[in-house]
Amino acid sequence: MRNVININKITDFIIGDAQAERAVPPTGFTARLTLFAAAVMAFLAVFALALSVSAGRLSERWASELAQSATVRISAPQGQMQASTEAAIEVLQTTPGVASARLLSDAEQRTLLEPWFGPDMPLEALPIPQLIEIIESSEGLDAEALRLRLLGEVPGAVLDDHARWRAPLAAAAGRLSFLGWFSIILIFAVMGAMITLAANAALAANAKVITVMRLVGAKDGYIASAFVRRFTLRSLTGAALGMVLGVIALLILPTGGGDESILSGLGFRGASWLWPLVIPLLAGLVAFAATQAAARRTLKELR
Repeated sequence: MRNVININKITDFIIGDAQAERAVPPTGFTARLTLFAAAVMAFLAVFALALSVSAGRLSERWASELAQSATVRISAPQGQMQASTEAAIEVLQTTPGVASARLLSDAEQRTLLEPWFGPDMPLEALPIPQLIEIIESSEGLDAEALRLRLLGEVPGAVLDDHARWRAPLAAAAGRLSFLGWFSIILIFAVMGAMITLAANAALAANAKVITVMRLVGAKDGYIASAFVRRFTLRSLTGAALGMVLGVIALLILPTGGGDESILSGLGFRGASWLWPLVIPLLAGLVAFAATQAAARRTLKELR
């Protein structure tokens, strides 16, 4: 089929038949426009790709960490708090699936509440519940069974397995990841549209040259190859330049805050640094398909 992209054809157009390109006059501003558009779109695609990869990594991190932890909140009169806490610790130590249970100190609880109440909050003057951090073992925890046991043995204890926090956070990160991939699709769609317009302008500007080439026996495929090769190479060059600039921009972004923040953790890790190398290749494929379609359509109209 004509519309199917053939890798062998792409290779022929890129590294083959340079004579066809020399037979067509320089396309001037359209070639420069293609170079500039490909560079800008590739630069944006790097950031969209980084956002998608980072959000996916953050979603997995939040889901795995919150899934392995839980909290027991103990509310009791001041005189009974110590006894209730010790009873809850004893229940947790004998519960299957609990790897460790640790009582949070006053300083740790103050740190948790500081964003809402400020650093000078008088913790001892407020009826703050006692918190116990639970780390689950590899076999997992039966949260419902533990809730029933705490209800019977420690009436003031409430188990929070972080399910209501985990699901929205993972969903939000997942949506950000989807938004990144969708943005990449839009970026390449816009790139294809701009290259199509530039190719149409170049073909229209060279209408007389195309007429002469036909008179001396040149086939439409030969004529089209000149424009396809030219615009594909310009797009590859521009996209490679934009990709390099995008990677450099990512490298100089601030990295404080660790991976818990999407913005401070924006970027690639390990083998994911290979992902930006795909962007110039995709740009070349888009340019090849867009220019080939534009050339065939315009050459048919110029007959």
